[in-house]
Amino acid sequence: MTAARARLDLLSGPVAATLLRFALPTLVSSLLQSANASINAIWIGRLLGPSALAATTNASLLLFLLLAIVFGFGMAATVLIGQAIGRRDIDLARRLFGSAGGLFLILSLVTTAAGWIGTATVLDLLATPADVRPLALAYLRILFLGLPPMFLSVLLTMALRGAGDAVTPMRFLALTVILDILLNPLLILGVGPVPPLGITGSALATLIATSIGLAGLIGAIYRRDLPLRLRGAELRYLRPAPSLLRLILAKGVPMGLQMLVVSGSALVLIGLVNRYGVATTAAYGAANQLWTYVQMPALSVGAAVSAMAAQNIGAGRWDRVNRIARAGILINCAMTGLLVAGVMLQARPLLALFLGTAEPALGVAVRMNELVAWSWIPFGVSIVLTATVRANGAVLVPLAILFAALGPVKLGFALGFAGSLGADALWWSFPVASATSLVLSALYFWRGSWRGPALAESVAMPAAAAPVSVAAQPGS
Repeated sequence: MTAARARLDLLSGPVAATLLRFALPTLVSSLLQSANASINAIWIGRLLGPSALAATTNASLLLFLLLAIVFGFGMAATVLIGQAIGRRDIDLARRLFGSAGGLFLILSLVTTAAGWIGTATVLDLLATPADVRPLALAYLRILFLGLPPMFLSVLLTMALRGAGDAVTPMRFLALTVILDILLNPLLILGVGPVPPLGITGSALATLIATSIGLAGLIGAIYRRDLPLRLRGAELRYLRPAPSLLRLILAKGVPMGLQMLVVSGSALVLIGLVNRYGVATTAAYGAANQLWTYVQMPALSVGAAVSAMAAQNIGAGRWDRVNRIARAGILINCAMTGLLVAGVMLQARPLLALFLGTAEPALGVAVRMNELVAWSWIPFGVSIVLTATVRANGAVLVPLAILFAALGPVKLGFALGFAGSLGADALWWSFPVASATSLVLSALYFWRGSWRGPALAESVAMPAAAAPVSVAAQPGS
């Protein structure tokens, strides 16, 4: 696929069709990542046993917290790069990409060193069981070595989406996933001259696959001469510019905190679920497996809306921004609605895949799915609205809305009505939180002050740097 075909024109043409074409590769990427995690868990569980699987669970929790902050910086870079591309200022886009790349490289190296040294302490803080601890320690230390390529892959993926290209990162993510799935059993069990490496082999498979995928993605960027490639004197952009760094940090930290709010709320909720016994905990785990896939369209459409709206804001095409949000809402409702209908109509056989036919866990899972599944539709609408306002750097109010919905409202409802509703209070807290988030997000979207000058316009241009048209660039 040529660069021109991979990178969509997000500034003209039919909004809904363009947004759908742009969102689908992101949705496929999310499915690939989830499938990769599930298949690797199967390999580890079947080949190494439950202790090894528990070790990866402890490691995944820590890795998610680290990636949450990186995700925030990546989203900030997506918005800023998208606005620069919309302004057809390719030099600004490259300077933003270079500063973000330099920041990610520094963060990854510091985190790798700190993680290698402090892994044992972190596992103690997580109260990791004694029989799991040595496995988790070995697994995490290899994963920490893989943070630089992992962080840079996240940045390149999100930056390319900001530039309108969601296909190229999807293709190399697919390569990474295939390699990871194939290498896991080979390195765990050993093959030919390679000795059996156990759980270390699984982490090493991820490191190798991620590194090869990153190398292929970088190679494609330069081979196709994509707009964000840096050459010659442009390589100095990798030294983070103070003005750009401040902007990325100012917008990236609140976006990362949104992920931490989500994970923090989930941890508290699990503690409440555990109070109702093993059957309820098992049912909740099984239902979560279904809900993970139900949420994917909203997250993918939201990411596409954010990048597409950012480009149009940068281009001053405010007439299209509301249409982008409206199209995102309709697409999300259609896609999420179909999945919700599926998991509600076929709840029992789908949940039985994880729980078997044993009661009472299966009955509890069916009940909670009836109360929760439909709430992902209003949740998805609020995601689209938040993604739209975030496209112009509005991050503090969405963070406050998310905190209110998942904190005082959701957890408050679950605790406050536990006496009268029992475990159902936990499941009703999901639609209550979704409705709260939807109402507050809609109010901010229509009445908030986020429709100001494009965020990229606040970036001071060096005296010697003049805007360069995207249209004039090779491969654009």
